[in-house]
Amino acid sequence: MNTLEQAKESTKHTIPADYIEKVYAGWLGKVIGVRHGGNIEQWSYDRIERTFGEITGYLHQFKNFAADDDTNGPMFFLRALEDYTHTGEITAEQMGLTWLNYAPDGHGFYWWGGYGKSTEHTAYLNLKNGIMAPQSGSIEQNGKAVAEQIGGQIFIDVWGLIAPGNPRLAAEYAEKIASVSHDGNGKYGGMFIAACIAAAFNTKDMGNILNAGLSVIPDDCEFTRMTKAVMEYHREHPENWREAFFYVRDHFGYDLYPGECHIIPNAAVIVLSLLYGEGDFSRAINICNMCGWDTDCNVANVGTIMGVRNGLEGIESSWREPINDFLCCSSVIGALNILDIPWCASYIANLGYKIAGEEAPGEWSSILSGTAARFHFEYAGSTHAFRTDSDESGVHVTSTVTNTTDAAATGSRSLKVFFDRVNGGYGYRVYHQTYYRPSDFNDSRYDPSFSPLLYPGQTIEAKVMVPDFVGLGIQARLYVKDGNAGVRHYGDLVSLVPGEWTSISYSIPYMENVCLEQAGVEFIPSEGWSSNLVAYLDHFNFTGSPNYAVDFKHERLERWYGLHIEVSQCTYLRGLWTLEDGELSGSYYGETAECYTGDIAWKDYIYEAVVHPLTGDHHQLLVRVQGGIRSYAVGFGSDNQLILSKNTNGYQVLASCPYEWTHGRDYHISVQVQGACITASVDGQELLQFEDADQPYLTGQVGFANTGGSHTHYKKFSVKGI
Repeated sequence: MNTLEQAKESTKHTIPADYIEKVYAGWLGKVIGVRHGGNIEQWSYDRIERTFGEITGYLHQFKNFAADDDTNGPMFFLRALEDYTHTGEITAEQMGLTWLNYAPDGHGFYWWGGYGKSTEHTAYLNLKNGIMAPQSGSIEQNGKAVAEQIGGQIFIDVWGLIAPGNPRLAAEYAEKIASVSHDGNGKYGGMFIAACIAAAFNTKDMGNILNAGLSVIPDDCEFTRMTKAVMEYHREHPENWREAFFYVRDHFGYDLYPGECHIIPNAAVIVLSLLYGEGDFSRAINICNMCGWDTDCNVANVGTIMGVRNGLEGIESSWREPINDFLCCSSVIGALNILDIPWCASYIANLGYKIAGEEAPGEWSSILSGTAARFHFEYAGSTHAFRTDSDESGVHVTSTVTNTTDAAATGSRSLKVFFDRVNGGYGYRVYHQTYYRPSDFNDSRYDPSFSPLLYPGQTIEAKVMVPDFVGLGIQARLYVKDGNAGVRHYGDLVSLVPGEWTSISYSIPYMENVCLEQAGVEFIPSEGWSSNLVAYLDHFNFTGSPNYAVDFKHERLERWYGLHIEVSQCTYLRGLWTLEDGELSGSYYGETAECYTGDIAWKDYIYEAVVHPLTGDHHQLLVRVQGGIRSYAVGFGSDNQLILSKNTNGYQVLASCPYEWTHGRDYHISVQVQGACITASVDGQELLQFEDADQPYLTGQVGFANTGGSHTHYKKFSVKGI
């Protein structure tokens, strides 16, 4: 059997019937673990024991849990399978390019601790300077200490989730992605964890799960020696996990390995927790948290394995409810930094079916492919991060959102909304938060920034119902909230017929200088109405193209803390981006400074902006931005040129024409993208048109850029879908 045939053979597996649910449970377990261990990261066992004693639940309460590297990495590295190929032919080099595309340069996403100190920072700088994966993460390049830190396994969970029941295939993917930044035991740890997750789809026997992990790594490596030693200790002493931890601390502790956060001590804690957890999700993650060291990373890996092994029924609601299905990230794509966990599960599972060459079951096909409503509530217990709100004067005591099988407009589930003691004439709302601000978080973990999920010009659709026992007299309407002005904009009021589903929609008109931070349904009981309100929401969706304008004098700087200040609605790759005199200001000392806004899914549109060059030779607008190394740039270059360039890990000129421009004056630049055709105008004069026939970018955000030490101001911009 040749190499290609072996590769094809390794992908052969059958997707289990409960695959989709277990992906959701596994990813929930990951997110729960990160949150559980987040605020005691790198604490010692002794410090944790003195402070908390026996841990039985979350140690900290958060308004919303901010971004974390443990969840950033998996969700964005997985996009390599979409951007390149989902097959086993994907290369480590392509996965390394995925790092460059989605991770901001030097902020957010990772711990940027310096070259030779932070493994991820070291690998990123290698990639950025042309040292491609797997050389970027190799022992040969970076030394054994850097290459064998913990990151090889903390970003790896999704590679087990896409290969259910196939540990060897999971390990093949994991080896490639782990090798971008790690080598040796650092890489073996990633392969081990991915294989354990894959095995947990088919067996609950923890010995079999761990042996599946061991089967994909060398017999003579330190990771294998440690795992077998902990397993042997458990066989001989199965009663007391604390004694087992003391054994781990003495034989595999931090003092025995180099670097800031070596993989071996932390992996030993993972193995210990899986064994002494006795098959119970809560017990396993609590033990892992009490052991200390890199708590969020370790508890998250345990949470994924146990989530897949036990399914949703094995995860107590006390772990799920505070999360409310919300996941914050900190990539360069602001609209992808506001995620809900069902969306993540569908994205992961869709790739799992593609890799296996199978079709998703009929009822899930449209959900996994993204053609169903964005918010469908079909995952058991899912809320898609919906929340409640009401008029201040419409006093009530409690409100809840819960997933239910009581009613459904499509599928078998919907969101049940409850308000007690409502009063006629007041508004009671259920909504999805489409933009977040610093005040929505307790901290600035991994420096998130956002672009809204929804824009003027788009349409909201939903199906709503009140049950028969509620009776007559309830009206409903869709709305969006502009966070800049604190004003809600409403669609038409519709009277609801008890027991019948009603479809409602709202086409958001053109607007200027807004930031849409909520989209939802408002229920209004009739005057004199006084009772509890129960309603159902299903098939909530956003469609259509943007049509809006922003003058930066109406925008704001969002201050998280002294060193984390973001321009509202924007993310950035690198450079100094701020507001000066009511204008967006961008500058940098060398390579391209880039700032983005909008949605990666935008297709054909006209993007216009007022550009004011201050210093330097290069001042651009960006279109079809898909990340830090995938976009088009249109703007002024040296020698009085208007230039169209394409970024494929470096900008290459596609077309140019003479244009005399000067510093210190405004230019109105317009770029139209339609299909593969790009048209550029300056001050109303069409100057460039080019059709990209070489793998064109057909969707993407908009942005602003300059390079070579330039400084540019941007006064305002607009986006209109075609």
